[in-house]
Amino acid sequence: MNNDTLFHTRVKDVKSQHGALLSTKNQPIELSNGVFQRWQHPILTAAHAPLSWRYDFSPARNPFFMERIGINATLNAGAIYFKGKYTVVARVEGNDRKSFFAVAQSDNGVDDFTFWPRPIRMPETEVPDTNIYDMRLTEHEDGYIYGLFCTERKDHTVPEDTSAAVAQCGIARTKDLLNWERLADLITYSGQQRNVVLHSEFVDGKYALYTRPQDGFISVGGGGGIGWGLCDSMENAKIAQETIIDQKVYHTISEVKNGQGPAPIKTDKGWLHLAHGVRNTAAGLRYVLYMFVTDLQQPWVITHKPAGYLLAPEGEERIGDVSNVVFSNGWVVDEQEQVFIYYGSSDTRLHVATSSIAQLLDYCLNSPQDGFSSHTSVEAIYDLVALNEGLI
Repeated sequence: MNNDTLFHTRVKDVKSQHGALLSTKNQPIELSNGVFQRWQHPILTAAHAPLSWRYDFSPARNPFFMERIGINATLNAGAIYFKGKYTVVARVEGNDRKSFFAVAQSDNGVDDFTFWPRPIRMPETEVPDTNIYDMRLTEHEDGYIYGLFCTERKDHTVPEDTSAAVAQCGIARTKDLLNWERLADLITYSGQQRNVVLHSEFVDGKYALYTRPQDGFISVGGGGGIGWGLCDSMENAKIAQETIIDQKVYHTISEVKNGQGPAPIKTDKGWLHLAHGVRNTAAGLRYVLYMFVTDLQQPWVITHKPAGYLLAPEGEERIGDVSNVVFSNGWVVDEQEQVFIYYGSSDTRLHVATSSIAQLLDYCLNSPQDGFSSHTSVEAIYDLVALNEGLI
């Protein structure tokens, strides 16, 4: 086979496989726990990335039709219902380990996600980012869509350590998801910041943010927990004081660290929150998702918090670049109050789980809280059995 034949054969085969992948229909997994519904296929993988991002289609420049730019993963996506479409701003990671943001959209929220032709060209600050990832999207009442994300840079206080990094909260805003205005990074006085989320409404005339202070890039150290703080402006956002509203607790799903997921959903019974919790195991860190509700008038006050996790990695979700991890920074509520939870698994791919505001509220308001001991866990089971037997 000569090079010209090889080129055209490979172009045909690669396009055919890519098209088949993009048109794969998703199906709900039959068995569910009644709280949410898992779906059979990931909605985005590395293979979903547009071919024009990866291949040079010139036979003169690329006679073997090699992949010129490799994509390693598509994962943790911010999400929004935008102009009638289920829209995610995915974290796309190249083979070079650098992440960037890209918009993909679907008509039904569970399959047929298609990337926009080009990824987001995110402006830089005066101190350029080395890596950016895990954007939370918030439609704020001020009229902007804000994207808050982690910006990672080398820690120059230890130049000899090539793995030492500093994480802070990057901020950008847009009205069309295409043109982004980069604002100054968030300033706090509590060490490094990741998993920062903007509340959708003003609180006492100020912008309100959920934070996650930590001592180091990986290790939370003595700090941690989901924080709450106010600032006067997002153009030069500064939080002078943070209050921890959801703490780490020994021998729980979040004994090592925890963080807010997407911006909370407003309901008539309070704000619905999705968060991630991390504990240590003999096999390494395990990330799961959990929920809680905060007061409608005081969004920093937790009113209900079910024990344990909502969603944990299962099956193929447990395998990937960073195994045994699920992580969510995006969900969408449609006109029927159905909730689409977009979550990454093992830092490799993006999935969807579906539920409704009614189901999630029922779960949060009527599930027992954690009593923090084996004894209280058994007592909760005894109470449920007694209810089923009509004893109480």
